[in-house]
Amino acid sequence: MGAGREVAISLDGVRDKNVMQLKKLNTALFPVRYNDKYYADALASGEFTKLAYYSDICVGSIACRLEKKEGGAIRVYIMTLGVLAPYRGLGIGTRLLNHVLDLCSKQKIPEIYLHVQTNNEDAINFYKKFGFEITETIKNYYTNIDPPDCFVLTKFTAPSQAKK
Repeated sequence: MGAGREVAISLDGVRDKNVMQLKKLNTALFPVRYNDKYYADALASGEFTKLAYYSDICVGSIACRLEKKEGGAIRVYIMTLGVLAPYRGLGIGTRLLNHVLDLCSKQKIPEIYLHVQTNNEDAINFYKKFGFEITETIKNYYTNIDPPDCFVLTKFTAPSQAKK
Protein backbone atom coordinates (compact mmCIF):
# COMPACT_ATOMS: atom_id res chain seq x y z
CA MET A 1 0.00 0.00 0.00
CA GLY A 2 1.20 3.52 -0.72
CA ALA A 3 2.14 5.20 2.51
CA GLY A 4 -0.62 7.63 3.39
CA ARG A 5 -1.63 8.22 -0.20
CA GLU A 6 -4.75 10.33 0.12
CA VAL A 7 -7.09 9.90 -2.80
CA ALA A 8 -8.94 13.07 -3.55
CA ILE A 9 -12.70 13.08 -3.92
CA SER A 10 -13.71 16.21 -5.76
CA LEU A 11 -17.05 17.60 -6.81
CA ASP A 12 -17.75 19.51 -10.01
CA GLY A 13 -20.82 21.30 -11.26
CA VAL A 14 -22.84 19.93 -14.16
CA ARG A 15 -22.86 22.16 -17.23
CA ASP A 16 -23.77 21.78 -20.88
CA LYS A 17 -20.24 20.65 -21.69
CA ASN A 18 -20.18 17.77 -19.18
CA VAL A 19 -23.83 16.76 -18.91
CA MET A 20 -22.98 13.64 -20.94
CA GLN A 21 -21.02 12.42 -17.89
CA LEU A 22 -24.26 12.56 -15.88
CA LYS A 23 -26.14 10.74 -18.64
CA LYS A 24 -23.53 7.96 -18.76
CA LEU A 25 -23.55 7.55 -14.98
CA ASN A 26 -27.35 7.38 -14.87
CA THR A 27 -27.39 4.71 -17.58
CA ALA A 28 -24.91 2.62 -15.57
CA LEU A 29 -26.53 3.20 -12.17
CA PHE A 30 -30.30 3.26 -12.50
CA PRO A 31 -32.99 1.01 -14.00
CA VAL A 32 -34.87 4.12 -15.15
CA ARG A 33 -34.24 6.18 -18.29
CA TYR A 34 -34.33 9.90 -17.68
CA ASN A 35 -35.87 12.38 -20.10
CA ASP A 36 -34.79 15.84 -21.24
CA LYS A 37 -36.79 17.50 -18.43
CA TYR A 38 -34.67 15.65 -15.85
CA TYR A 39 -31.46 17.01 -17.41
CA ALA A 40 -32.93 20.51 -17.78
CA ASP A 41 -33.92 20.47 -14.07
CA ALA A 42 -30.48 19.13 -13.11
CA LEU A 43 -28.73 21.92 -15.04
CA ALA A 44 -31.13 24.56 -13.68
CA SER A 45 -30.47 23.59 -10.04
CA GLY A 46 -26.92 24.96 -10.22
CA GLU A 47 -24.90 24.02 -7.14
CA PHE A 48 -27.49 21.37 -6.17
CA THR A 49 -26.33 19.04 -8.95
CA LYS A 50 -22.77 17.71 -8.80
CA LEU A 51 -20.54 15.10 -10.36
CA ALA A 52 -18.15 13.27 -8.02
CA TYR A 53 -14.62 12.40 -9.08
CA TYR A 54 -12.35 9.87 -7.43
CA SER A 55 -8.76 10.40 -8.58
CA ASP A 56 -10.09 12.35 -11.58
CA ILE A 57 -12.47 9.51 -12.59
CA CYS A 58 -16.16 10.43 -12.67
CA VAL A 59 -17.75 7.85 -10.35
CA GLY A 60 -20.91 9.40 -8.93
CA SER A 61 -23.44 12.18 -8.99
CA ILE A 62 -26.28 13.88 -7.23
CA ALA A 63 -28.97 15.66 -9.22
CA CYS A 64 -31.61 17.79 -7.55
CA ARG A 65 -34.60 19.89 -8.53
CA LEU A 66 -35.69 22.98 -6.64
CA GLU A 67 -39.44 23.12 -6.12
CA LYS A 68 -41.73 25.90 -4.93
CA LYS A 69 -44.41 24.79 -2.51
CA GLU A 70 -47.71 26.54 -1.92
CA GLY A 71 -46.94 29.67 0.05
CA GLY A 72 -43.65 30.17 -1.79
CA ALA A 73 -41.35 27.99 0.35
CA ILE A 74 -38.61 26.20 -1.57
CA ARG A 75 -37.85 22.53 -1.09
CA VAL A 76 -35.23 20.31 -2.70
CA TYR A 77 -36.06 17.08 -4.45
CA ILE A 78 -33.16 14.64 -4.90
CA MET A 79 -33.86 13.19 -8.33
CA THR A 80 -30.84 10.87 -8.26
CA LEU A 81 -27.84 10.11 -6.08
CA GLY A 82 -25.58 7.29 -7.16
CA VAL A 83 -22.03 6.01 -7.02
CA LEU A 84 -20.61 3.28 -9.26
CA ALA A 85 -20.42 -0.04 -7.38
CA PRO A 86 -16.61 -0.38 -7.19
CA TYR A 87 -16.42 3.06 -5.53
CA ARG A 88 -19.13 2.61 -2.90
CA GLY A 89 -18.13 2.69 0.74
CA LEU A 90 -15.45 5.33 0.15
CA GLY A 91 -17.50 8.28 1.39
CA ILE A 92 -18.43 9.59 -2.06
CA GLY A 93 -22.21 9.36 -1.60
CA THR A 94 -21.82 10.92 1.85
CA ARG A 95 -19.81 13.78 0.37
CA LEU A 96 -22.46 14.38 -2.32
CA LEU A 97 -25.37 14.30 0.13
CA ASN A 98 -23.57 16.48 2.70
CA HIS A 99 -22.88 19.03 -0.04
CA VAL A 100 -26.63 19.35 -0.72
CA LEU A 101 -27.55 19.32 2.98
CA ASP A 102 -25.04 22.12 3.60
CA LEU A 103 -26.54 24.16 0.76
CA CYS A 104 -30.02 23.66 2.22
CA SER A 105 -28.78 24.79 5.61
CA LYS A 106 -27.01 27.89 4.22
CA GLN A 107 -30.01 28.85 2.09
CA LYS A 108 -32.48 28.03 4.88
CA ILE A 109 -34.35 25.50 2.73
CA PRO A 110 -36.43 23.61 5.28
CA GLU A 111 -37.23 20.40 3.40
CA ILE A 112 -35.42 17.89 1.25
CA TYR A 113 -37.01 14.70 -0.06
CA LEU A 114 -36.66 11.83 -2.51
CA HIS A 115 -38.26 8.60 -3.71
CA VAL A 116 -36.65 5.20 -3.08
CA GLN A 117 -37.79 1.83 -4.35
CA THR A 118 -39.24 -0.08 -1.36
CA ASN A 119 -36.74 -2.96 -1.72
CA ASN A 120 -33.64 -0.71 -1.86
CA GLU A 121 -32.57 -1.26 1.75
CA ASP A 122 -29.05 0.06 1.17
CA ALA A 123 -30.41 3.42 0.02
CA ILE A 124 -33.04 3.57 2.76
CA ASN A 125 -30.43 2.87 5.46
CA PHE A 126 -28.02 5.38 3.89
CA TYR A 127 -30.58 8.20 4.02
CA LYS A 128 -31.75 7.29 7.52
CA LYS A 129 -28.16 7.83 8.75
CA PHE A 130 -28.59 11.47 7.70
CA GLY A 131 -31.91 11.93 9.49
CA PHE A 132 -34.31 11.18 6.64
CA GLU A 133 -37.56 9.48 7.61
CA ILE A 134 -40.06 7.48 5.57
CA THR A 135 -43.01 9.86 5.31
CA GLU A 136 -45.12 8.11 2.68
CA THR A 137 -45.48 4.92 0.64
CA ILE A 138 -46.63 5.27 -2.96
CA LYS A 139 -48.01 2.18 -4.70
CA ASN A 140 -47.13 1.69 -8.38
CA TYR A 141 -44.87 4.74 -8.54
CA TYR A 142 -42.51 3.07 -11.00
CA THR A 143 -43.90 1.75 -14.25
CA ASN A 144 -41.20 -0.55 -15.65
CA ILE A 145 -39.35 -1.89 -12.62
CA ASP A 146 -40.23 -4.36 -9.92
CA PRO A 147 -41.31 -3.77 -7.20
CA PRO A 148 -43.18 -0.72 -8.53
CA ASP A 149 -43.71 0.82 -5.06
CA CYS A 150 -41.60 3.53 -3.46
CA PHE A 151 -41.08 5.23 -0.16
CA VAL A 152 -40.86 8.99 0.14
CA LEU A 153 -37.98 9.87 2.44
CA THR A 154 -38.01 13.38 3.87
CA LYS A 155 -35.65 15.41 6.01
CA PHE A 156 -36.69 18.68 7.55
CA THR A 157 -33.52 20.75 7.81
CA ALA A 158 -34.91 23.82 9.55
CA PRO A 159 -37.75 24.41 11.99
CA SER A 160 -40.83 23.88 9.89
CA GLN A 161 -43.85 26.15 10.02
CA ALA A 162 -45.96 23.18 8.90
CA LYS A 163 -46.74 22.05 12.46
CA LYS A 164 -49.56 24.32 13.61
